[in-house]
Amino acid sequence: MTVTMTTGESSVGDLPTKVTVGTLLKFQRKAILLAAGMAGAGLWVSVGFGRWGLGFAIVTGVGLGLFNHFATEWWGLKIVVAGASPTRGAMTRSTILRLTTLTAVAAVAAVIFGWPDALGVLFGLAIFRLIALVMTTIPLLKELKNQ
Repeated sequence: MTVTMTTGESSVGDLPTKVTVGTLLKFQRKAILLAAGMAGAGLWVSVGFGRWGLGFAIVTGVGLGLFNHFATEWWGLKIVVAGASPTRGAMTRSTILRLTTLTAVAAVAAVIFGWPDALGVLFGLAIFRLIALVMTTIPLLKELKNQ
């Protein structure tokens, strides 16, 4: 039996018995590299146009997206390691809490950066989330194809 993580396939024997930050970081190397690349590119392009505030807003948005990705993966990894099957209610509560917190933090960050640089927070968050979703979907589609 295999468990598909964002980074690809891992045999069940490779999964830890306890979820730690180190375990999460091990499974999320691609997401971390993606976030670093996106943040660096956003900062480099915006600074080239003389918009330091926009660059740091993009970095903040990408960071929030990475945090959201980590929170989602942490919750999922805890469920997989425990061998439990989450209920619809538990998934709904977890998602609502995570997205409400993310929205509040993104709104505060956008207010701090001010208009129009605040759009960088939302842009960085949205683009990271979209790419992370694709990174998560591709291994799942490959596994479905192989079954």
